[in-house]
Amino acid sequence: MTLTARRAPFFRRGRRIRRSPVLRRLVRETRLDPAMLVLPIFIDARLDAPAPIASLRGHMRWPVAAAVDIARQAAAAGIGGLLLFGLPETKDEQGLGAADPLGPVPLALRAIRADVPELALIADVCLCEYTSHGHCGQLLPDGTIDNDATLPVLAEAACVYAAAGADVIAPSDMMDGRVAAIRHGLDGAGHHETAILSYAAKYASAFYGPFRDAADCAPQFGDRSGYQLDRANGREALLELDADAAEGADMLMVKPAGPYLDVIAAARARSALPIAAYQVSGEFASLVAASERGWLDLRSAGLESLIGIARAGADVIITYFALDAAAWLSEDPR
Repeated sequence: MTLTARRAPFFRRGRRIRRSPVLRRLVRETRLDPAMLVLPIFIDARLDAPAPIASLRGHMRWPVAAAVDIARQAAAAGIGGLLLFGLPETKDEQGLGAADPLGPVPLALRAIRADVPELALIADVCLCEYTSHGHCGQLLPDGTIDNDATLPVLAEAACVYAAAGADVIAPSDMMDGRVAAIRHGLDGAGHHETAILSYAAKYASAFYGPFRDAADCAPQFGDRSGYQLDRANGREALLELDADAAEGADMLMVKPAGPYLDVIAAARARSALPIAAYQVSGEFASLVAASERGWLDLRSAGLESLIGIARAGADVIITYFALDAAAWLSEDPR
């Protein structure tokens, strides 16, 4: 009797269902779908034509007049939605331009909503792109964040974006109490149906560099460690998730995604709300840079990074790979 025959009852041949592409697809546990992907876009009120973003290959700053063009591309690719960031013509100390009804995000929202109704439109709410100092809220005289003074501006901006056609408001500022303030403001203005996707667990990360270039929002002094999460803390993130859910968030986000897969998994286990994860600019740019040097295959690595985020528990993935991934998946969903 052969060794294989003697051992046959006692070991599992897992290779049986891995031996061909059709079998692997049949039993796949986690599946990517373009409809779960959200593309971040940057609307720049100072531009007359799209301008490439050097640190985000393939991405542009879009003038308001061309916002519909990228929206049409996204809809044609079958991705789920857009996350809009605005770059205003001018900035001030208070970031009041965030709530300007004629600002870049409200104007783009109106244009896209009228032309591309099939996309979910998500409006980021933060002051960093609109303040001259680059911080995410208004400041006290000593240069620290004035949390409570910032909340009414965030709520006002949320109402402006909802009125312009946003389906979802996504506060990324990390001010305490912002979800409750925004929910109260939206409801008071009659926007009861507008959802809130809270950046509930947003870490003070080294992976935001290309975004700050794209959105022109690097802080002019200090950093954001006083209001974004310490990268060493996981349990604290759960407290933030709980707090935002209790204040009325409809969806919860973890940002960045790749370095915090454990937090995504913990969020999924803890909450029945939809969980979003933001694969941030530095994650995208790192993979692109490595591929340009021939160190990895961008298609394979990009899809692997996304499947890892989905496997950790994300229902929605915000990623600069959204258009690429949709094309890759349509060609061959390996």
